[in-house]
Amino acid sequence: MKFNIDKTDKNARACTIKTAHSTIQTPVFMPVGTAGSVKSLDAKDMYEELGAKIILGNTYHLYLRPNDKVIKHFGGLHGFTKFPNSFLTDSGGFQAFSLSDISKADKDGIMFRSHIDGSKHYFTPKSVLDIQYNLNSDIMMILDDLVALPATHERIALSIERTTDWAKKAIEYHMEQKKKGIGVDQNIFAIIQGGTDKTYRKQSAKELCALEDYDGYAIGGLSVGEANQDMYDTVEWTTQFMPENKPRYLMGVGTPEDLVENVERGVDMFDCVMPTRNARNGTLFTSFGKINIKAAKFKLDDSPIDPECDCHTCKNYSRGYMSHLFRARELTYFRLASLHNLHYYLTLMKQMREAILEGKFADFKKKFYDKR
Repeated sequence: MKFNIDKTDKNARACTIKTAHSTIQTPVFMPVGTAGSVKSLDAKDMYEELGAKIILGNTYHLYLRPNDKVIKHFGGLHGFTKFPNSFLTDSGGFQAFSLSDISKADKDGIMFRSHIDGSKHYFTPKSVLDIQYNLNSDIMMILDDLVALPATHERIALSIERTTDWAKKAIEYHMEQKKKGIGVDQNIFAIIQGGTDKTYRKQSAKELCALEDYDGYAIGGLSVGEANQDMYDTVEWTTQFMPENKPRYLMGVGTPEDLVENVERGVDMFDCVMPTRNARNGTLFTSFGKINIKAAKFKLDDSPIDPECDCHTCKNYSRGYMSHLFRARELTYFRLASLHNLHYYLTLMKQMREAILEGKFADFKKKFYDKR
C-alpha cells in the first residue's frame, strides 16, 4: 500500500491510497457487499455506473458461505465477483458482537454458532487472517473484541486487553506469512476500541499504534447505541493518537451527517449498510435530506428523486415511477434505488474531497446543512 496526504483543511484530510487493485481517493465511502455482492447490484454496476474503487466484504459470512476455500478456487474475491478494484474484508468481530446470543469470546478468540446451520466455529487472530489470505482482499481487518455500549469499565478494559493481545499475534503472524510469500500484496489494519471513555480510547490507540507494521488503523466500537455527539467527541479525541501518515477508518458509520462530521475530525474511510438498506425500505437520500418514496404525494410526481443528481436512476426515471415500483415490490426498484443512494454517498465524498483540496471545507459543511 502507498499512502499520501494530498491536502489538509484543519483536521479534514484528502489522501490517496494505492493498493494492488486500485487507486483510492479519500475521503472514501465503501459500499457494503457482505457476501461478496452489494445487494441488488453487480460488479459492472459498481465500477461502471458508480465508479467505486473499493467495496467491503465480510469474513464471517464469506467463511460460512460459500467458504473461503471456494472463493480461493475462483481466484479470490476479484476472480469470484469480477469486481476489479479493491476489497476490504472485516474480520468477523462485529458479527460476534451482533450475534452475541450464539457466540462467546475468550482470551484466545471467539467461539460462535453458524446462523445458517448451528454448526460451531472458532475464530482466532491467526485463523481470520488465513481466511482473508484465501479471499485475497486488499485490506484485511484483524480480530477484535467489540462490546455494546453502555458497558462497565471492567468489560471495556477486558476488550482492550484482548484486542491488543490479538493485534500483536496477528501482526507477528502476518509478517511471518509474508516471508513465506503469503499475503504479500495484502494490507492489515488494527482496530482501536475503548467505548466512549477517553482514558480507554487513548490506551487502546497508543497500544495499537505502537505496532508500527500495521498499514492503517480503524476506530471500532462506535455507532453501537451511543449518542451521535458522543461518537463525534470520541472520534475527535482518538484521532490525535493515530499516526498522520497512515489511513484512518471509522467502521460502520453512517448517515450523511455522520460522514461530514467525521471527515471534519480527520477520518479517511467509512462503510455502512445504510444507503442500500434504506433504499430497500423506501428511504432515498438527496441533497436536501431524505424522502420516503412510498408517500402518496409522489404518485404523480414526474421529477427525478433529486434534481441535482446525475445518477442513472435520476437521469432516466421519475419519482412517480419509483414509487410505483416500490409499492408493486418490483425487483427493478431495489437496483434503481440502491444505485441512487450509493451514488449520493459516493458523490458526497467527492464533494468533500474537492472542498478540502480548495481549503473550503467549512463553507461546504455550512451549505450541506443549510440545504437540509
